[in-house]
Amino acid sequence: MRVLSLRALSAGAALVLSAALLAVTPASAAPAPAAPAGDGCDPIDPASCLLPFPSNWYTRPDPHTATGLRIDMRTTLKNALGLPVSPDEWNRADGFSPGSELLSRVPGVDLARTGAAPVTDIGASLKPDAPIVIVDTATGQRWPYWAELDANAPDDRKALIVHPAKNLVEGHHYAVALRNLRDASGNPIAPNAAFAKILGPALPSTDPLAARQKAEKKVLADLAGRGVSRDGLYLAWDFTVASARSIAGPMLHVRDDALRKLGNRSPSFLVTQVTNNVDDKIAREVKGVVWAPSYLDQYGGLPGSAFHYGKDGLPSQLPGNNQAVPFQCEIPKAAFGKPANPALYGHGLLGSEGEVDAGNVKAMAAEHDFAFCATRWIGMSEEDVPNVVSALADISRFRTVADRLQQSMLNFVFLGRAMTRGFAADKAFQDDSGKPLIAPGAPLTYDGNSQGGIMGGALTAVSPDLRRSVLGVPAMNYSTLLNRSADFPQYAKVLDLFYPDKLDQQIGLALIQMLWDRGEADGYAWHMTDHPYPGTPKHQVLMHVAFGDHQVATVAAEVEARTVGARIHAPTVRAGRSLDVAPYWNIPTFGASTGGSAMVVWDSGSPAPPTTNTPPTEGRDPHSDPRGNADARRQKAIFLTTGRTVDVCDGGPCVITP
Repeated sequence: MRVLSLRALSAGAALVLSAALLAVTPASAAPAPAAPAGDGCDPIDPASCLLPFPSNWYTRPDPHTATGLRIDMRTTLKNALGLPVSPDEWNRADGFSPGSELLSRVPGVDLARTGAAPVTDIGASLKPDAPIVIVDTATGQRWPYWAELDANAPDDRKALIVHPAKNLVEGHHYAVALRNLRDASGNPIAPNAAFAKILGPALPSTDPLAARQKAEKKVLADLAGRGVSRDGLYLAWDFTVASARSIAGPMLHVRDDALRKLGNRSPSFLVTQVTNNVDDKIAREVKGVVWAPSYLDQYGGLPGSAFHYGKDGLPSQLPGNNQAVPFQCEIPKAAFGKPANPALYGHGLLGSEGEVDAGNVKAMAAEHDFAFCATRWIGMSEEDVPNVVSALADISRFRTVADRLQQSMLNFVFLGRAMTRGFAADKAFQDDSGKPLIAPGAPLTYDGNSQGGIMGGALTAVSPDLRRSVLGVPAMNYSTLLNRSADFPQYAKVLDLFYPDKLDQQIGLALIQMLWDRGEADGYAWHMTDHPYPGTPKHQVLMHVAFGDHQVATVAAEVEARTVGARIHAPTVRAGRSLDVAPYWNIPTFGASTGGSAMVVWDSGSPAPPTTNTPPTEGRDPHSDPRGNADARRQKAIFLTTGRTVDVCDGGPCVITP
């Protein structure tokens, strides 16, 4: 299996991390003091600038955006070298992430004594007296969530983190209230001095808090209209979620511009290597390059490049700038009898197209007659490791990761076009009689695992050619995933060095997510299945989840399932396996079979994941088990060819014996 987890990259990553450590020795690892309110910080949460987050305090009116707002951050984080995060790329947005974690700092709060909904009881977040309230101010709908304190931080820097249990709606406005909070002794926690003053009588215009009190008036009115009074109120604020145009607009522009220039032709490609009789499953392996237009600001689009923007504010192609998109295809022996079904394959964390020759992919190809072709998720591929490290040292650089990820989605679209419109005419994809080995006219599908499952959701949402995709051990929203992944601690050393304050780290992850939304499933989830973008068909996805996964947090897969409207196979897990009060809360179930989108949980006996924002450490990691199981592969093949998810587990939970 050639999944490049951080553990597989340990030697190379260690060298990169060592270089980073040698490059700088910060003077101090002490938390940076909160900036004064006068330089752009919101005074209602004095623990750190940018708290609470997200907040409309950091926006300005803009009649040219879909939300009527634009992000307007003037003060941001600084790393240990004193280098501030440049807000320019964030200030392109017209709102915040639909999956944004809601952050604040409440000294002394005990969430259990307070009665806040934990990850094991999401339904409690909607109780009438819930101490944390998120409300859509247009519809009055209360939004489900779970709340936790950052388990990675010391007591004096623990963020209160509130995670939406289903993505917030694009373009909508939300009000948040924290009320009736209690400490470990059960005593009520009073609001801080600034917010208490805002809750009081009208302030004179000369008061530094007068503008904030004026802005807060509408928030308090919105909450009062939904039954949330000022009694016991600790903190309240509002924020607006970015529009679909803001999040996906650049990617859709790139796709449409490139496909308009391509027309009905196949992209140009060059076969560079053909290997016959690879093994007992694969008859032919083909390697080469496909050319796609590049919208990055460096010729060749190397790691560290970002979008080149034109005068219209949209990505544009530098003259003659094309991307050489490497590909590797595995053609099964069965294709010499019956042409194979074409499928794109998406590799795992920081990997490469070479993962397509993994044993489970070959088995899927041979057992069910699929020809798999893969390329790189540039931005998060093997070649990007040093740049990813640099982006963790200086968050301003994260646009280079997000922009290359968007280019990678275009690269996958072009590889798919070559598979279905061009490869059949090349000898490398024909048998000795000239018969095509990839079925002409057969629908293009997708199968990816881990990072390929995460990125595959975004690709599916924007693809005009895919109709069905399998997302293996998937989830979305890296701001939720990173702290919960066994793969992250090695890279977390970079954050610890350059952003040593754990509260700053949570703010940094929330900021990063705003850009990451443009290049991963979280930003595209609302349009992945039944609400397609213009010029894009509806899609179906099948999510295969590994219970107790050490690398991809399954709670984030559940958020994805709720957002995309997937049904979950039931019975889902054996009695007593889940720690939840209501396992897989508010995800509708199916039994024998279902159309549409689905999620199936595969249980290899690993312990349930921690209920904190920390990675699993007990038992074996089941991350690779679903793709290695013949029944799971059979279920995938039926779904990809018919659109139905069938029960392959004899009417019970899907159990794998490792």
